[in-house]
Amino acid sequence: MARNDIKIMGGNANLKLAAEIANYLGVPLLDSKVGRFADGEIQMMINELVRGSDVFIIQSTCPPVNENLMELLIMTDALKRSSSARVTAVMPYFGYARQDRKARARDPISAKLVANLLTTAGVDRILTMDLHAPQIQGFFDIPVDHLEGSIIFSDMVLDIMKGKDKSDFILVAPDMGSVNRIRKMADLTDLSIAIIDKRRTKANECEIMNVIGDIKDKTAIIIDDMIDTAGTITKAANTVVDMGAKRVLVYATHGILSADAVTKINNSKIEKMFLLDTVPVPAEKMINKIEIVSVAKLFSEAIYKIYTNTSMSALFKIPANSRNEK
Repeated sequence: MARNDIKIMGGNANLKLAAEIANYLGVPLLDSKVGRFADGEIQMMINELVRGSDVFIIQSTCPPVNENLMELLIMTDALKRSSSARVTAVMPYFGYARQDRKARARDPISAKLVANLLTTAGVDRILTMDLHAPQIQGFFDIPVDHLEGSIIFSDMVLDIMKGKDKSDFILVAPDMGSVNRIRKMADLTDLSIAIIDKRRTKANECEIMNVIGDIKDKTAIIIDDMIDTAGTITKAANTVVDMGAKRVLVYATHGILSADAVTKINNSKIEKMFLLDTVPVPAEKMINKIEIVSVAKLFSEAIYKIYTNTSMSALFKIPANSRNEK
């Protein structure tokens, strides 16, 4: 029996990334449109045959989160009702991931609710990157492939270290929750690590308490999964410089950049911030300190491996420059 054909479908959240992924795979974007009725309800139109196809929907549930999530659910429903063989939700950024437990009495666990909604809509598989809480993979009763931004960032860090003494660089975790991520980067780059110990005073605000590790006269490389209001990352950057670091570079997967985040970054001691394009950054938020790095190649490789039922191990264990091209 012939293999089902592959189709790449783009939602409105990040059509540019969807087109780049399709280009890497050498297939056109699915002829479809997600629009709106006059009352604001989502209108879905698929203009080509998808019966028996292996369809990958590229849709981050980034701001506006509820709009993009609802689009993803309706796109999935349209594909399943059109007899697609399999629907994979490719969610470079998974919204509601920070609500993964009951932090207080009567709190919702919104990440689990979103997992239930996606499964009920008919999603057969999830492909995502750097969940805020990796254990969210267990919220699903369908396969979840969880890519890591460290695969891309490790190559970038190794590039800036070329010809230089590695003792001049140090990886910095902006909080205790980032320690596992930093250890993975340390394995990939052979750098030592430092940890910023902080105490959160209230939501989206924190107070830096201490830096564990020797950062004096070194280039501090701060790794994080998400930049939202930028309070934590800018305070971390300013602290390490005040404590003797000669420069600060930031590598973060998801650039949400809410509220006055861009102003905080611009006024901070961060020399350069590298963000992956899992979330589109609008032109008005692009400042000289911010540089966007594409995830299209990595996601296209993951999609190809899912489509061909081949091992994805190489996408998780070694830096991207060391992998063989597919």
